[in-house]
Amino acid sequence: LPPRLPRLIPIDESETRFVSLDEIIAANIKALFPNMKPNRASIFRVTRDADIEIREDEAGDLLRTMERELLVRRRFSFPVRIEVEASMSEKMTNYIASSIGLTEKDVYRINGFVNISDLMSLYSLDRPDLKDQPISYSIPSALKTQDDVFETIKKQDIFVHHPYTSYTTITDFLESAATDERVRAIKICLYRTGKDSPIVRSLMKASKNGKQVAALVELKARFDEENNIEWARRLESEGVHVIYGMKGLKTHSKLMLVIRHENNRLRRYVHIATGNYNPITSRHYTDMGLLTADEEIGADASDLFNFLTGYSYQTGYRQLLIAPIDLREKMLEMIKRETKNKLKGASARIIVKINSLTDDKIVRALYRASRAGVKIDLIVRGICVLRPGIQGLSENIRVVSVIGRFLEHSRIFYFENGGDEELYIGSADWMHRNLDRRVEAVVPVKDKRLVRYIKNEALAAYLRDNVNAQTLDSEGDYHAIEIADGEKRFDSQMFFVGSDL
Repeated sequence: LPPRLPRLIPIDESETRFVSLDEIIAANIKALFPNMKPNRASIFRVTRDADIEIREDEAGDLLRTMERELLVRRRFSFPVRIEVEASMSEKMTNYIASSIGLTEKDVYRINGFVNISDLMSLYSLDRPDLKDQPISYSIPSALKTQDDVFETIKKQDIFVHHPYTSYTTITDFLESAATDERVRAIKICLYRTGKDSPIVRSLMKASKNGKQVAALVELKARFDEENNIEWARRLESEGVHVIYGMKGLKTHSKLMLVIRHENNRLRRYVHIATGNYNPITSRHYTDMGLLTADEEIGADASDLFNFLTGYSYQTGYRQLLIAPIDLREKMLEMIKRETKNKLKGASARIIVKINSLTDDKIVRALYRASRAGVKIDLIVRGICVLRPGIQGLSENIRVVSVIGRFLEHSRIFYFENGGDEELYIGSADWMHRNLDRRVEAVVPVKDKRLVRYIKNEALAAYLRDNVNAQTLDSEGDYHAIEIADGEKRFDSQMFFVGSDL
């Protein structure tokens, strides 16, 4: 079926009752095959390989190469999976699968609506009684009483927690930078920006206002390649210096640097976050970010952008942890430090919130820490190859997955460090691809007030959740948390609504 056609067709004037397009076609199948006697019709859906393989060392113009490869992917990319409705006969299933080069193991029988994502169109119906109640968005308290965002950030770091913190905090900051006469330069990493981006509009405005603007637009962001190509061309047309990513690496870091002339010197302002510069997904993903004027973090951000633009190769940073340079090494050092602290009787604790955990070196380090007695809490939304609760190996490790109304996307790393606590946020998961094949940035949260909030409020809330959370057992199975009689339901995601820092 052509993707431009609606899958659901209204059958009454109020457009509240629908029939699927495939049912209409099936009911009229004889009209499509005149002089034949079709005896039945079944639905199937083919999934094709979405990867784009590029020999970057041979691609003279990455932008044109990506555009060409996207055309090839649309027409000729290899099938990797076929979904069929449960009633399709074995004979027909095998025939379709074999005709596109697939085998029985690539076939998924769907007992229900094939491609359930097409039902998302129903969300546009005016039925508020069937939808979640909208949440209220807050503004960081420090920004409510100050007109000058730069003066506010100089006084203290500003913490944002989306979707609970309005994303206008970030778009307004960039808009202020674009129009401020003392701002000299803006640099940013764009991974997934959305189709109608106020971020990109502000960058173009800044360039028109005579500021030096540089944007690293990651053309290899899967499923966003076409969108990013379009934005890259528009940015270039407005005089923005556009970099198309690094050879052999995806730039996944979420980083913005604003350079401002103040009191006969240049001062750097940095936004670093766990999520993309995308106001749309910011309403549906949980992410954290930091606005800071810390001089060492600012110097690190400058060095990182120089690395990304090819002007230098920095091998060490003052505050930031950068993949693929030293992020894994630093994380392993901090896990090892907790292990040593526990063995010598000092306080030791590890709490980590990430999307996925697959890195074998980190898993082994966590096992060693557990055997030493370090209490470890891992909040891992997706893939987790570590097995908790195995006697003599991981009995001190708990793994929780939180799946709720919002997509948990923030990455947080807490280490007790003998009482001298350290906490980091950033873009990286503990996966090979993040640590070895992507440019990632993780920043220390240095304000003790923010450390206490993230540890004692945010992380503690996820670990208390008995509504959205599931625990992983030693066999690799997940179990919903049973709520005891008299125990109150606690939804961590709703706990943050209205919170104000």
